[in-house]
Amino acid sequence: MMEGAEEELERRSKFLSSLIEKKKAADQEQKQVLNYNNNNNNIRVRASDMAIGMQDNAFKCSTEYLNSIPPGNGSVKKIDSKLLALTLKKKFDCLYGPTWHCIVGTSFGSYVTHSSGCFLYFSIDKVHVLLFKTVVDPIKIQH
Repeated sequence: MMEGAEEELERRSKFLSSLIEKKKAADQEQKQVLNYNNNNNNIRVRASDMAIGMQDNAFKCSTEYLNSIPPGNGSVKKIDSKLLALTLKKKFDCLYGPTWHCIVGTSFGSYVTHSSGCFLYFSIDKVHVLLFKTVVDPIKIQH
């Protein structure tokens, strides 16, 4: 009887230890996001369930595109929202497989279904970016 109790205590102890480790890892990821945002304070994560590395790729891709735009009249940059959305979509399709979707603009509403771990909504200055992945099942054609 005591052996069963000791085994149960050991099992619970391991389970609690794994929860603590997961919490520490999540806290560390959050610190990395805060550090990134402090270094690039114009980036703000609005909502996400995406891994930090994937978020960083989205931020880098977006800032590289925005930095490549030459200033227009009065040194105001004209952002091509469609081109930024296409750039992010293609980058994420190549890196993480299809099917990624991207919406870019200064004002939009959305309600989407996404694959777990593949959703990011952020802003850079006044540009908002919604990036998410969906699973596409092949169509079964009956002959």
